[in-house]
Amino acid sequence: MTTGLEGLQADCLQCKKCGLCASRNHVVFGVGNAQAKVMLVGEGPGEHEDLEGEPFVGRGGQLLDKLLAAVDLDRRLNVYITNIVKCRPPKNRDPLPEEQEACLPWLRRQFAVIRPKIVVCLGRVAAMKMIKPDMKITKEHGQFVEKNGVWMMATLHPAALLRNPSQKPGAFEDFLALREKIDELGCDVAR
Repeated sequence: MTTGLEGLQADCLQCKKCGLCASRNHVVFGVGNAQAKVMLVGEGPGEHEDLEGEPFVGRGGQLLDKLLAAVDLDRRLNVYITNIVKCRPPKNRDPLPEEQEACLPWLRRQFAVIRPKIVVCLGRVAAMKMIKPDMKITKEHGQFVEKNGVWMMATLHPAALLRNPSQKPGAFEDFLALREKIDELGCDVAR
């Protein structure tokens, strides 16, 4: 096992801990600043992500980039984006519990290297895994909870916002709350 984000990524690219490795084009490890104080975590890569090897690059990713830009954040400069599972589940289905468990050590190690002060869970699956198993995303999004010194919040998944555009204002409010939390904690996030 190696240390540091690059070494960790090199190890992860060889992973065969679950059946998702059989159909992947790329391991989608993560993107962003390794010293970021804000980490965004989705459920798993979709088709575009699997083809390109980077999280949130399809239409949902474009929407995510706009939401980040609206609060002076950028996927390359001051946040880190990853997923619970690093390989695409077939037909974009939710990752199975055993797939999540197989991949969780990678996320834990990413977390240990980056040491974020704020984690934003993008969607129900990530929120249920990281915040609480009975998370009601449509009712509890935008609410911060502190866990072991890290502030966590769930927001609606960008792909869900594309399917239900009427939920975009609520998600935008979540990102405004994120900006407020960054400022409140005095996180060193370049604007």
